[in-house]
Amino acid sequence: MARLYNRALNRLKLRQLSLLVTVGQLGNIQAAAQAENISQPAATRMIKELEADFDTRLFTRTNRGVIATEQGAALIRHAQLIFAQLSNATQEMEDITEGSAGRITVGTLLAGAAQLVPLAIQRVLAERANVTIRVVEGTNDALMPRVQTGEVDLVVGRLPHHRHRKGLVQVPLIHEDVVLVVGPDHPLAGRAGLSFDDLRPFGWILPPPETTLRRQIDEVFVEAAQYEPPKVVESVNYLSNRALLSSGALIGLVPRTVAALDLTLKVLSRLDYDLPFGSGPIGVTHRGDTQLSPAARLFLLALQEEATALTQSATAS
Repeated sequence: MARLYNRALNRLKLRQLSLLVTVGQLGNIQAAAQAENISQPAATRMIKELEADFDTRLFTRTNRGVIATEQGAALIRHAQLIFAQLSNATQEMEDITEGSAGRITVGTLLAGAAQLVPLAIQRVLAERANVTIRVVEGTNDALMPRVQTGEVDLVVGRLPHHRHRKGLVQVPLIHEDVVLVVGPDHPLAGRAGLSFDDLRPFGWILPPPETTLRRQIDEVFVEAAQYEPPKVVESVNYLSNRALLSSGALIGLVPRTVAALDLTLKVLSRLDYDLPFGSGPIGVTHRGDTQLSPAARLFLLALQEEATALTQSATAS
């Protein structure tokens, strides 16, 4: 290991790593060479030099191009992290030079978007008005790889139980109840003491299969005599889901705080049915305190302070 490290330290060039990442993305050395503005022979030579330096094959050649080996995929992943870190470093230096308070990219899942993220943004902007905050929505499958490569500073939402945990820090913040909601004119709206049999005839709006929440509700369906909904819409877009619920006979599965305002305004109605998996942890995921910029650390602190305030408020009420 020391031999390979020393060899890489003395011989490795960023241009090689840039080409490596591009080949991994395009799956074709010729196309990658064009994208990197070098000749194909030069690109082939650079890949061979990398393979010699690391004493391993980085790509397997196929009829359609090249596929990264396991070792190649590992090097590509770390190369992406190097470039993300370099980009963050240069951006932070520019911010310091220009007098900016920094930049933060926050990934948010549905459960984090309703309260925690907006409250944390308000707290940070009150302290540093000229900080730039970018919010990116998505699922864990889409956002967690971007945290690992440094494209996203941190992700706020329901914490994954099994996947996307390697090399990442998970910090629970609050617990969130999940409720079933329908439109105000739904046949089940306002009915008391519902059983699962009452839910069977209706279609559902569900999160995507890769989410923790979807796996939990799927287990409920399996236990209910292998139940399969007659209609399924897979969506994490709350605005679309709310429109579908308000105008149709569908059942939605949402974090309570996400639907809180619509329930108060009677735009939606909560079903009188308690889900067996109850509450789940809402938290923040990042690559570790030492990997966060000063602005990102400030945002993390704001999240923790707002979570404490929400918990204390809920306890008092």
